[in-house]
Amino acid sequence: MPEVTEKTKKAPESAAPPTVPNTRKSAGLQFRRLFTKAGVSPYDEIEWELRLAQITDAQGNVIFEQKDVEVPKDWSMTATNIVASKYLHGTIGTPDRETGVRQLVRRVAETIRDWGKADGYFRSDEDAAIFHDELAHILLRQYAAFNSPVWFNVGCDRIEPSSDAQNWHWNHQTGRVEFSVTGYKTPQCSACFINSVKDSLDSILTLAKTEGMLFKWGSGTGTNLSPLRSSTEGLSGGGTASGPLSFMKGFDAFAGVIKSGGKTRRAAKMVILNIDHPDIIDFIECKAKEEAKAWSLVQAGYDGSSPDSEAYSSIFFQNANNSVRVTDDFMYAVVRDTDFSTKAIRDGSVVTTYKAKDLLKKISEATWHCGDPGMQFDTTINRWHTSKNTARINASNPCSEYMFLDDSACNLASLNLLKFEPNGTFDVASYRHAVDILITAQEILVDNAGYPTEMIGKNSHDYRPLGLGYANLGALLMAAGLPYDSDAGRDYAACVTAIMCGEAYLQSSRIAELCEPLVPATEPTQKNLSETNLGSNVMPGAACPGWYINREPFLDVIRMHRASVNNINKTNVPAAIYEASKQCWDEALSHGEKHGYRNSQVTVLAPTGTIGFMMDCDTTGIEPDLALVKYKKLVGGGMIKIVNNTVPTALFKLGYTHEQANAIVSYIDATGTIEGAPLVKDEHLAVFDCSFKPAKGTRSIAYMGHLRMMAATQPFISGAISKTVNLPNNASVEDIMEAYLQAWKLGLKAVAVYRDGCKQSQPLSAAGTATALSKKEDAGRVTPQEEENLNAPPRAVRHKLQEERASITHKFNVGGHEGYITVGLYPDGEPGELFITMAKEGSTVSGLMDSFALAVSIALQHGVPLKLFCEKFSHTRFEPSGWTNNPEIGFAKSIMDYIFRWLQLRFLTGQQQMLFENLRLKAGGAPHPAPSSEGVGDLHGAGEPGARNPESRSGSVHASDALSAIVDLGDAPSCHYCGAIMTRNGSCYRCMSCGSTSGCS
Repeated sequence: MPEVTEKTKKAPESAAPPTVPNTRKSAGLQFRRLFTKAGVSPYDEIEWELRLAQITDAQGNVIFEQKDVEVPKDWSMTATNIVASKYLHGTIGTPDRETGVRQLVRRVAETIRDWGKADGYFRSDEDAAIFHDELAHILLRQYAAFNSPVWFNVGCDRIEPSSDAQNWHWNHQTGRVEFSVTGYKTPQCSACFINSVKDSLDSILTLAKTEGMLFKWGSGTGTNLSPLRSSTEGLSGGGTASGPLSFMKGFDAFAGVIKSGGKTRRAAKMVILNIDHPDIIDFIECKAKEEAKAWSLVQAGYDGSSPDSEAYSSIFFQNANNSVRVTDDFMYAVVRDTDFSTKAIRDGSVVTTYKAKDLLKKISEATWHCGDPGMQFDTTINRWHTSKNTARINASNPCSEYMFLDDSACNLASLNLLKFEPNGTFDVASYRHAVDILITAQEILVDNAGYPTEMIGKNSHDYRPLGLGYANLGALLMAAGLPYDSDAGRDYAACVTAIMCGEAYLQSSRIAELCEPLVPATEPTQKNLSETNLGSNVMPGAACPGWYINREPFLDVIRMHRASVNNINKTNVPAAIYEASKQCWDEALSHGEKHGYRNSQVTVLAPTGTIGFMMDCDTTGIEPDLALVKYKKLVGGGMIKIVNNTVPTALFKLGYTHEQANAIVSYIDATGTIEGAPLVKDEHLAVFDCSFKPAKGTRSIAYMGHLRMMAATQPFISGAISKTVNLPNNASVEDIMEAYLQAWKLGLKAVAVYRDGCKQSQPLSAAGTATALSKKEDAGRVTPQEEENLNAPPRAVRHKLQEERASITHKFNVGGHEGYITVGLYPDGEPGELFITMAKEGSTVSGLMDSFALAVSIALQHGVPLKLFCEKFSHTRFEPSGWTNNPEIGFAKSIMDYIFRWLQLRFLTGQQQMLFENLRLKAGGAPHPAPSSEGVGDLHGAGEPGARNPESRSGSVHASDALSAIVDLGDAPSCHYCGAIMTRNGSCYRCMSCGSTSGCS
């Protein structure tokens, strides 16, 4: 085939794939058995049992129940409940209801096999049978899982043959994308979609309809709204354009009322705006401003306890992730502190000129407030784009892992990495085999799936992007005795990722060599053919139609992936996985040069929220572990506190004996941390670092540890990475700016930063001086007159409150139990005494609460920090518990939990200090200086935060056990299905109780 010329690289963005003449008869794929045995059904190799699947809400009410659910015996109750409640099809209590995992996996695996046979993917019926058995084994043994829409929809025509659902789909007989009623015969299989919009009302309203249909069938979607004229530009008929934010309100409203898949999660949506759009400032600030409105409504007495409450349902922009799209030109302007201009959409004229650094600071300030917007690095994304000659990449899916052409879709699947290291050695052969099976299965789905628009159907057929990824990386590294934040851990992760992506492209190239040729869905023009210099002289094979006009840019990207393997330090990893990573990419490149590739993309790193539960993963996606201790649901009900299984595995790997490991595990079980455990060497502590600092520890993974891990794996991913980059509550705006800068410098495609407890607070800026802060601290210190005896309790000096003092009284209601909290205050607004009055409770309860409040009051007056009380008593769990009338708290696990979470919110987040600063200013006093970045702690280390002052105290309250640490995100939403508090997962949230997610996996 002739080389693609330079002229080809400059093909117009609307370039379409040319016709690919091919008369070669396909041979089909051959498969071998690795996991299964001939003549033995993979379903018969499993030990099955019947269970009661049940999910309760926060009050203990049963909200889902199915009896006699058939599951593999070694699946957890969490996996059982998630699969039964979300993936089993049919109405409970009817003959059509699926009864368990056997039927579910059989429905999906057999349907994919049958589609593959019909489409000529297999050389023989025997190969088709082997493929089915290997796929069924992988799914039943929790080696991997497809994204949720596959489980929702594939094969359901067996159960509902008369469904009247209609969509766009590939018609194998006519060789065209067509629209018709097919029910579940061409089901929606993709979790991720990217839509386009044009600057017309018709296109805008069409986008609203498209998004609504995607949400209905369980998928998420993202759109770049930059083509829409700004609110400063005129209309052809007179007047001024509305601007993208006005239409965002309508899109947001639809997303808020449509639940994905008719099931149990809200719509997942991404909105993107380019940094040079004239409305960029309004876009950056929109979510933070709406949060402020919600807070005002709450203060006025409206309910704000959940996303569907009066306050939050009255504001906009709450149902989407927002991201700003920036170029290298902009980032270089930030570094050089030069100007950057926004430009009109219609004529490209300069509208407003800013300091680039000021724009990045505004992004960081908004992120500080509410976690949005994230950032996407446009130049990097398009540098790694395999289909440059077709069009550029403008947008992503809601979680930012899928980035490809506008009007495209991606079906996801994820591997469970820990399954491939059963005996302490990573099984490369099994891993590569599983990749081959899954990529083939995902490829078969493409032309048998349904799509919401004609253009998405055409692009899916012509470019066929796939999204294979993995989960349990954090657990894999811990089990291998490698710190997540270490060069060795990053090199190991890079090799595992490189093998997956290289093998996926290799299998894609095998399919292009051996399977049926594809007729392009988009008719080529003579201009397309002449510009590509292809004509009818094309290589034989069955690559995706998009390959033939993108051969050179495609191969350039493959070579970039291959070259990145050389950056892995092979001395840090076992020789077998390093050599495998090289071999995979060598073969992927050489085979692709001859035969092309069936798929324009093959891998992403998704958050794996719900399917991570299905696979019983300890960690999701690329994330490290959240905590060393978790709570496990038991068969028959109840929960048990357990130390992660990876902890003893890691201890043995590090050389500890069984007796030593048992002692260490017992210590972790009692304290929730490994710090201070007997016999543990200091150099091994980093192996057990988690995302969140434990209640009784000081260590956690710093934000640069998260960024560097993303940077290590990004060169081996077709798409991008969905990941939470956690910053502590006391992080400053400048810290977030630095995180964004480092993400760009490290070569990431996108990043979302989340400051713990970030909502409804005031920003910490580096505006003040450390000197003034230290003077303030020195003024409050008491110099001892004699040396203190460190072998005895510390001396304490009581500071009594004035005879007449201000106080605050707060009424609360926990699960119907009313009470009052009264806090007496020092003149500076700090709490000095506590009274707790319970309404309608007996004398015993009232007496206990009075005595407890007295003890707290004495402790406060002797200098015990309120923060310590909040850390110890927040999230304590006992009855009575229940929903509260406080929107900032939502569900309280006990009255103690409520009291100290309220105290933390009232006195440790800056509210009280701000109030008294205002009073002091009105009285003619001087305000306290804002803390400098030096005064908010060293974010690069694992130690305690730095200078102590009312504004820089952490608003994140840590509980007394590791489970509370998992859910300790005070501003995280409650699950709309079961009411439990959700946790961050990638760029979204997931519920640790019922498995619901706000994302698209």
